[in-house]
Amino acid sequence: MPFDTLLDNLNKRKQDALKQGGAEKVKIQHSKGRLTARERIDRLLDHDSFFEFGMLACSDMPGMQAKTPSDSLITGYGNILGRPIGIIASDFTVLASSNSRIYSKKAKKIREQVVEMGIPLVWLGESGGGRLPDIQGAVGIASLSGEGGSRNSIFPQYSNIRTTPWVMAVMGQCNGVPMWQACLSDFVVQVKGSTLSVSGVRALQKAIAATYTDEDMGGWKVHAEISGMADQIAEDEDDCFRIIKEFLNYMPSNNREPPPLRDVPEESGKNMDSILTILPKKRTRSYDMYRIIRAIVDGGTIFDLKPFFGKTIITCLARIDGSVVGFIANQPIINGGAMGIDALEKMTSFMCLCDSFNIPLIFLHDTPGFVTGRDAELKKVGAKVTVALEALAQVTVPKISIIIRKTYGQAMFNMCGPTAGPDFIVAWPTAEIGFLEPEIAADVAYGALSEEKRKELIEKMVSDGDPYHLAEEYYIQDIIDPSETRNYLTRVINLIRNSGTKGMGRHLLANWPTKF
Repeated sequence: MPFDTLLDNLNKRKQDALKQGGAEKVKIQHSKGRLTARERIDRLLDHDSFFEFGMLACSDMPGMQAKTPSDSLITGYGNILGRPIGIIASDFTVLASSNSRIYSKKAKKIREQVVEMGIPLVWLGESGGGRLPDIQGAVGIASLSGEGGSRNSIFPQYSNIRTTPWVMAVMGQCNGVPMWQACLSDFVVQVKGSTLSVSGVRALQKAIAATYTDEDMGGWKVHAEISGMADQIAEDEDDCFRIIKEFLNYMPSNNREPPPLRDVPEESGKNMDSILTILPKKRTRSYDMYRIIRAIVDGGTIFDLKPFFGKTIITCLARIDGSVVGFIANQPIINGGAMGIDALEKMTSFMCLCDSFNIPLIFLHDTPGFVTGRDAELKKVGAKVTVALEALAQVTVPKISIIIRKTYGQAMFNMCGPTAGPDFIVAWPTAEIGFLEPEIAADVAYGALSEEKRKELIEKMVSDGDPYHLAEEYYIQDIIDPSETRNYLTRVINLIRNSGTKGMGRHLLANWPTKF
């Protein structure tokens, strides 16, 4: 056949690309308990759905073509649970999936395409950072933009106006580009044993004589508990794939669609009649707000984001009557529900996610206010409060507030309380509203008092803060029996779902940075 030689050449090149960095490098990858990039794609995507682009790409450095199959980055499209997504997988078996010109071109192209097509993007990350000597020198670093001279060419690699959901999975050593992608992504899942940092220890040992480890800088505990970069932590790679699928199951493919509707599990809301037993009779005792949320939502199922960061606030996705909702709830069992700096950052980030992807927000109040003091002031607590409130003012998806128990001072407004723009707002009869907690207000207002007089004043202040005053002047729309909370929310969600807007937002927070 006249074209046999050409076809044999094509087949050989593709077979070589499928070998990735070679048998020895694949063996090393497996010895670390990690899958290769192509194995990860196969595990994540629906069977036989991967459609690859750029298989024959390679380094543009002389003599490096055969050593850089796919130039260490595998890109293409596939399906997750029948829905199309774009996918990028770092191939650590090829030069540690280091960043180069061709690598950048491939990543940039698919990021542009998923936005144009309106489909989610998933990046399975594992990269050693910039490739040397490829990007060393003046031309080397400038050429990473991929467009030779256009002043705007670098920005698509460092910006994301949220129109389609972006997911970043931290699956091994991740330096440089994976960090930037994590900062741009809507959801970051980190596998235990992986690391995420701007630079690796090897470079830092030379630059600043660093003595710490990659784990010290960017291990899962760092990003789950301290930086807040990781939204969820995976036990292993299979758990990571499960988490990605679960997150995308709550997301629309793009901001022009509502989130996917699902069937309501049987026995949803079965514990509503006893929900008030979760709330302690003594108003100063704490309880677990997760129990309240799980009692309300479909199947008692939630998808928690940043559960180990800013723990005085709960931010989670769930469903009510099959529709996706986002909860922002105070957590009284941690520090009495007083919101700190991390909690404020966490709620701001979550508002950006929900407003960008048409997810109604439900606020559950039980907070005495903010964590203040010298340490908080040095960390700009005032700025964090203001930023969170500014973001709330720009939320355009429906906002539903329920005052469970305490809501005091400025924190009442940050939690979308009365006059802070809720579309629907009710209270339980257990609600308390005021400027300060009565115990503190009594001491501030009246100074030293006998215990009997102090108790009398506190009781009066609690009475002054009961929700009926707000209902009478229509600052809130109703006071509801706690056992009716799920029914109330179901009716509100159905009203939204069947309205002319279908609950779609205007996405004013789509360009708001979520890592700050």
